[in-house]
Amino acid sequence: MDKVKIAIVGMGNCASSLIQGIYFYKNKKNISGLLYDEIGKYKISDIKIVAAFDVDERKVGKDVSEAIFQKPNNTKIFFNKIPKIGVRVSRGPTLDGFPKHMGEFSDEISFKESKQKQVNVTEILRKTKLDLLINYLPVGSKKATKYYVNA
Repeated sequence: MDKVKIAIVGMGNCASSLIQGIYFYKNKKNISGLLYDEIGKYKISDIKIVAAFDVDERKVGKDVSEAIFQKPNNTKIFFNKIPKIGVRVSRGPTLDGFPKHMGEFSDEISFKESKQKQVNVTEILRKTKLDLLINYLPVGSKKATKYYVNA
C-alpha cells in the first residue's frame, strides 16, 4: 500500500483543520508541532483523500479544497494554499445529521440542506477502495453514523 486512502463524512471545521494540516505539513522537512511525522512506513504525504460527503448546498459538488472553506465553517485558516484535490463532495444522506435547531440561525452559521440527489455511498466507498473512513458528522448523528458504518 503506497497511500493511505481516506474518505471524510462531514466537511465542517474538523475536516477543514485536518486537510489544512495535511497540506501544511505534506512537504516540510522540519516538522514541528506534530508528535510524529511518520507512523510505521507512512508519512503525512502518503495521505490521499479519495471521497468526501456532506449535506450542505455550499459544499456538495465542490472540490474538497474549496468545500472546506465554505460557510458555515469558521475554523481558523492557517493554510489556504491547497491545490485542487480532484475529489468532489458527494451528497450523502441527511438522516439525523442536520440538527433541527440549525435551521433557526442565520445563513452565516447554519446548515443549508442541499436539494441534490443523494449518492450511493456504498458504491463510492467500494470503488475508491479506501483504507479509512473519518466521521465528522455533528454530535448526536446516531442514524447517520450507523448508515456510514454499514456502508
